[in-house]
Amino acid sequence: SAVGRGPEVPFSSEAYRISAASRGKELRLTLAPLGPGRPQDLVFRFGMSGSFRLCPAAQLPRHAHLRFLTRESPPRALCFVDARRFGSWRLGDGWEPGRGPCVLSEYQAFRENVLQNLEDKAFDKPICEALLNQKFFNGIGNYLRAEILYRLKIPPFEKARTVLEALKAQEQARRKKNPSLTLSKKLKLRRENPDLLELCHTVPMEVIAAEKKLLDPDDTDNHTAFKKWLQCYLVPGMSSLRDHNGRTMWFQ
Repeated sequence: SAVGRGPEVPFSSEAYRISAASRGKELRLTLAPLGPGRPQDLVFRFGMSGSFRLCPAAQLPRHAHLRFLTRESPPRALCFVDARRFGSWRLGDGWEPGRGPCVLSEYQAFRENVLQNLEDKAFDKPICEALLNQKFFNGIGNYLRAEILYRLKIPPFEKARTVLEALKAQEQARRKKNPSLTLSKKLKLRRENPDLLELCHTVPMEVIAAEKKLLDPDDTDNHTAFKKWLQCYLVPGMSSLRDHNGRTMWFQ
């Protein structure tokens, strides 16, 4: 669109397939021609309001900054919609440098990246602020941090290193106490007593598992269902304060 902030996409094809892969807060689309031609990769960040919508090409939504058209008649358009224009896309297949392992698809690497780097200055900050640091918590955003800390009753402004060093010590003690536990028993214990890093994986998985009920932007019941799922973020009766980055933190 005329007001889109992303680069022009140097790709043209009579027929092509779009496939997608995600990592943390980024999504990579690959446009692959069904005939001759080279594929084109684009990596998207969604900001606070970005999303994709499939709609009739003659009825484009407002703020549809990038459109991929189908060949059917009448044609439809897959649109990158971003009302606040904090989202972006760039050409190429590379993930943004400096982002850590994904909390969803690279859980074990994510966990190790946090616990092996607790001396990093990022963990001098309150745990609520550290959770938004994508170098270590790639994929966690504002509503997720509130839900995770609420479920564990962790004070949001507790020093991050204090919280995570205690978690690391508990994990080491558990290993010494039960060195012969089978993998299935270890997994059962973790499901029954999840720690902060495990909830960084399982809480976003709850949203993904809900699929259409929570994620379809055209579903009129979407917002209601999402509000019912929330236990802390924007929930009446909860407290809120701005952190040092100006982001509102919800907590009990």
